[in-house]
Amino acid sequence: MTTIAGEARDVALAESQAVRAMARDDALRDRLSELVAELDEGRVAGGAELLEQVLELGLQAGRIRAYYGPGGEQAALKTLRRLPRGQARAESAREVSEALASLEGAVLEQVSVTAIAPGSYTLSIHAGGLELSVRLDSAGARLASVAT
Repeated sequence: MTTIAGEARDVALAESQAVRAMARDDALRDRLSELVAELDEGRVAGGAELLEQVLELGLQAGRIRAYYGPGGEQAALKTLRRLPRGQARAESAREVSEALASLEGAVLEQVSVTAIAPGSYTLSIHAGGLELSVRLDSAGARLASVAT
């Protein structure tokens, strides 16, 4: 269970209510109603994945910044980092940083970026006899491969 208070709660609650008001699917509207009830109590348990989707959509569309300003946007981002996918993204970024640190001081031989799909890229780095491949997409940064 994740506790949400203050501006983070206000933004999450308002965005969830806005999405619920626009939802045409009864099952989705019911899930959003459950999420709104959780947020009313200042916590999220079963609705964490749905809240992630609501906040990500609002952030990507620019709606959260437009309606709640930079403070609301920062509150939404902070909330996302505390939810399961946000924690997974942070852990993945730490793993990539650790792998890249192994190249520190090595002679850079080659760097390339390959477009895989819309919004999805692979960064390849060859240095010091190592080849690192990092996948960059909406799920975050992930170490795709390490070779010698």
